Formats: sequence, C-alpha cells, structure tokens
Amino acid sequence: MNRYPLWKYVTIVVALLIASLYALPNLFGEAPGVQVSSGQHAVRIDAGTVTRIEQALAERQITPKSLLLQEQTMQALFDSAENQLQARDAIDRALNTDPAQPTHVVALNLVPLTPIWLQSINAAPMYLGLDLRGGVHFLMQVDMPGALNQRAEAMARDIRTTLREQNIRHAGITREGQAVAVRFRDDATLEAAQALLRPQFTDLSFERQLVGEQLKLVGSLSPEASGRIQEQAIKQNTLTLRNRINELGVAEPVIQQQGADRIVVQLPGVLDTARAKDILGRTATLQVRMVDESPAGRAAERGEGPVPLGSERHLDREGRAVITLREVVLTGENLTDAQAGFDGQTQEPAVHLSLDAGGSRIFRDVTRENIGNRMAILLFERGRGEVVTAPVIRSEIGGGRVQISGQMNTTEAQSIALLLRAGALAAPMEIIEERTVGPGLGAENIRMGFESVLYGFLVVLVFMAVYYRLFGVFSSIALTFNLVLLVSVLSMLQATLTLPGMAAMALALGMAIDSNVLINERIREELRRGASPQVAINSGYDSAWGTILDSNVTSLLAGLALLAFGSGPVRGFAVVHCVGILTSMFSAVFFSRGLANAWYGRQKKLKTISIGTVWQPPAADAAKPGSPSAN
Repeated sequence: MNRYPLWKYVTIVVALLIASLYALPNLFGEAPGVQVSSGQHAVRIDAGTVTRIEQALAERQITPKSLLLQEQTMQALFDSAENQLQARDAIDRALNTDPAQPTHVVALNLVPLTPIWLQSINAAPMYLGLDLRGGVHFLMQVDMPGALNQRAEAMARDIRTTLREQNIRHAGITREGQAVAVRFRDDATLEAAQALLRPQFTDLSFERQLVGEQLKLVGSLSPEASGRIQEQAIKQNTLTLRNRINELGVAEPVIQQQGADRIVVQLPGVLDTARAKDILGRTATLQVRMVDESPAGRAAERGEGPVPLGSERHLDREGRAVITLREVVLTGENLTDAQAGFDGQTQEPAVHLSLDAGGSRIFRDVTRENIGNRMAILLFERGRGEVVTAPVIRSEIGGGRVQISGQMNTTEAQSIALLLRAGALAAPMEIIEERTVGPGLGAENIRMGFESVLYGFLVVLVFMAVYYRLFGVFSSIALTFNLVLLVSVLSMLQATLTLPGMAAMALALGMAIDSNVLINERIREELRRGASPQVAINSGYDSAWGTILDSNVTSLLAGLALLAFGSGPVRGFAVVHCVGILTSMFSAVFFSRGLANAWYGRQKKLKTISIGTVWQPPAADAAKPGSPSAN
C-alpha cells in the first residue's frame, strides 16, 4: 500500500543528484574580470592574443588568477576590483595601439567562479538582473514615421529606375510624405506607367489625380504594408542593438520590444553610460566595390608597392590585404535581406542577399562587365572598412539574389548574414528614459532578498518540525529539495534572476509548504475517523492530490497569463512562479511521499505515526482495541 517500486526511488535519487549538480554553481560566486573580444570581424582572439595580454600584465606587475580562452573571447580573472581596473587599462593599451581605431573590445565584467568539472557538464549559475548587479537602463523610442519615409524614398528611387528602363517619360518624381507622386504630360503615358508599376509595387495603392493641368499618379503605402514595415523596423532595430551590445561583454543583456514602437535595453554590469550610448548609437554601412585587378593593385596587395591612386587598402576576415577601387558599386541601402544558407550545388555554407530593384539592375550590369574579376563586400564602422568577402565573379548575376560562399562554416555564414542584415538601424531611435543602478544598490538588494528568502525558509522549517513532528521533518526535507530543484532548473534555463524573481521564489516555497500542510491535515483527518496508520497515510496523500492539483493549475494559469502579457520585471516574476509551481508539485507529493513510504512502508504492524497532536475520540471509543493513534 505505502511502498514505492524501485524505479520511483531511483527517479528521486537521480533527480536529487542532477538538481544538486546544476544548483551548485550558484554557491561559488563571481570574481572581477576583464573580457576581451574582437572589435572587428577580421580580428581573431587566439593564443597569440593571450600571450600579448600576459606580457602587458607582467609589465604592470599584475598577476591574474586565471586566463580563460573561449570562442572568440578571452577572460582574465583578478582577486580585487583595483587590479581589475589596472588590468583593463594595461590590456587596452597593449591591444589597441591606435585609440582612434580600436581592434579589440576590452570590457569590465564579473565572471562566475564555476569549477572546470562543472563547466564540462554545462552547469552555470543564474544570471543576475539589473536590479541585483547594477548597470544601465534605456527606454528607446523608434521613429516609425522615419521608417515609413525611408521606405517611401527607396520606392521612389525604384520607380524612377523602372520607368527609365522601360523608356516611359515622366515630368518628375517627388515624395509627398509617405506617398510617391509621379507627374506626366499626357494620359496615355500615365496609363502605361500605371500598368507597369501596379504589379511590381504591390505595397503601393496607386491613384490618378489631376492638379490644374498636370496629371499625377500617386502611390500611397497600404495599411497592411505600413504595419509590416513598422514591424520589420522594430525587429531590425532590436537585432541591430543586440549585435552591437555583444561587444560590451555584457553577460545577459535584456533587449526587448515594449509596445508598438519602443525598445527596452538593460545592461547589467555596465556603469559607463557614455560608452553604452556610443555602442547603441553606432552606425554600420555596407558597400560593394570592385577589387583593383591592375598590376599595381596586385603588387600593393602583395605588399610590394604603394596603393594606386583611386584605390584603397582594406583587410579581410583573415587579416589579408585587399586593394579595392574607391568607386562604390552598391551600398547597404540597396540590401533588403541577408540570410545564412547553403550553396545549391556544393552544399557549402553560404550567405544569400536580396537586393531592391535599383540594386538588382546595377549588380546585373556590373557582374556582366566584370566576369573573372573579384568583387569585395565591405562593412564600414567608425570610418574603417573591413572586407567581409571578395569572391570572383563567375557569371552575370540578375534577379536581385546574390550568394556569398567559399571557405566558411555555418557559424561564420550566420555571423556574416547578421552583420550584413543588422549593419545599420532600420529607423532612427531616441533615448527617452535613462536610469543607472549602482553596484552598491545591487549588492544591497541581493543581501535583502537572500535574507528574506532564508529567514522565511527557516521559520517554515521550524514550524513544520514542531507542529507535525516527523511528518514535518519530511515536509522540511521536501521543501529543501524543492528549493534546490527550482534553482537548478532556473540555472539550466540560464534565466535572469531579478528582485521580483526572488519574491516569486519565496512565494513558490510558501505554496510548496501549503501542499504539505494539506497532506498532513488529511492524514490527521483519516486518523480521527479511525483509520489505521497505513491506511491514513495512503488515503491522506490520495485525497489531497486532487485539491493540490486544482490549486496549482489555477496558479499556473495566472503565471502563464503574466508571462504572455507582461514585460520586464513582470515576466521575470512569472518565469520563476511557473517553474516553482511545477517543482513544488513534484517535491510536495512525489518526493515527500517517497520519504514517508521509505520510513513507514515496511512496518506491517504500524500502530502509531509521528504527525503531531491528533484530536482524540471519546474515552469509550479510545478504549476499543485497535484504535489508531499518533504522537
């Protein structure tokens, strides 16, 4: 009756071991560190970089606790914040010899002190949010009219190109707000232009107008197209911000949409608002140029001569020199999309670009005239150009679809697509709210939050042990297991713990002990009815399960609603709340019953159980043989 099969006990033990392992990294704390990452796509972080850092630190007589080389990043740990600041200055001078054109991003950071053996199983601590670690908070307003104006301007250029290619004469093309107006001298030309433009520009609703003696064809953005452009603009800006913020070395930035036209940016651990604003406000532009294939250009590329007049020297992703012509063939304004994929013939990783109508025509003409020559795609940032790729033109390329491939893996293809796609903001943005949370306030929040959870936890444990005796001890052990399980699940999910999240954790512990109280009272109720101890334990758990399930499901639905419709701190509370409900149901019912079964299940002639004071029946009934009891 009160015996678990072996597989259930094995499940409990395995769950306890896994939860303990993945919750353990949260106990090791963090150390002041300096994170070094690439400031340009062509710059690699390798063993040579580590050697230069070691030499720079040795010259300043700074001894790091450890130097850890990871994927395209290097982290140096120190024993104090003072050494951390001095090391940051030394490393920055050693790697960025030209302050005007930095090649590396050197950022202060707090690095978890998780042992290597735990890192090998991907065990990591929870991230701390802005209110616990300190940092900066920005609320940014996206200029949606600006995004629509940019789209209308691009369509005006495309309409001008399309009419010129078909030799349809017009009297001028102007942009009137978010509409494009084309003037004509006669009705027949207007009809021909309308028949040509309507199927090609489906986002525009065309209307004939007569202003005085002048005929006009006005194309206005449809409501569906306007909504789609605005949605794409805020997604593009969010993607661009995330790409830029990665250079700050922030452990867990929060970048999310708020409402229809705002973006929230939270940077835990970053206290330099000027540097944060510089990163957020950066601009990156894409350019397509032809490679200088002249003998002088080839010699300059090999380092055997000066750069020819009318050309420039840039570096590619491997640090090799590429001599390009100054004349720009295409810019990022002609790029509508960039996605990572695979070459249809060789199945090698590739990047697929989509160009607008004007860019497609230019690209077709240039590739037709330069078969066998190289075309360089450059990304310009802070006035410095970097060659993303320089493929050889094999044939004429039309249709507005361009493929970049050759000597790249899937990760590099995704990275290049991201750089090209998120090189610039799709719409202007303005910071309308700015907040700074100091690290001292974050440390105080951590202390107060931790103490509130700890003291509440201890009070509950003492109360349960005094009031319910041994079954109270079972409940306390189950509650401890629930806390460990909750922390481990949040650590596995790499969730960001905020102050509302700590409140949700305290609430989850309260709901978990509430289930145990319900179970213990049902067992007492069965004992009062005269059931034997074994029957009382079994009936108590079975009858309480339905009530526990109903109450937790309703709470879970409320948490899911907060998760779906909330934002910021509300979502942080909802995540911990939902996970806490699931872990409490497992620990309060399955785990605590396993403890009770292991202690009492094999006692065939059980007469009493330790569950505190049970209401005693009248003396006449109490004297009957076989009457159950508890202590």
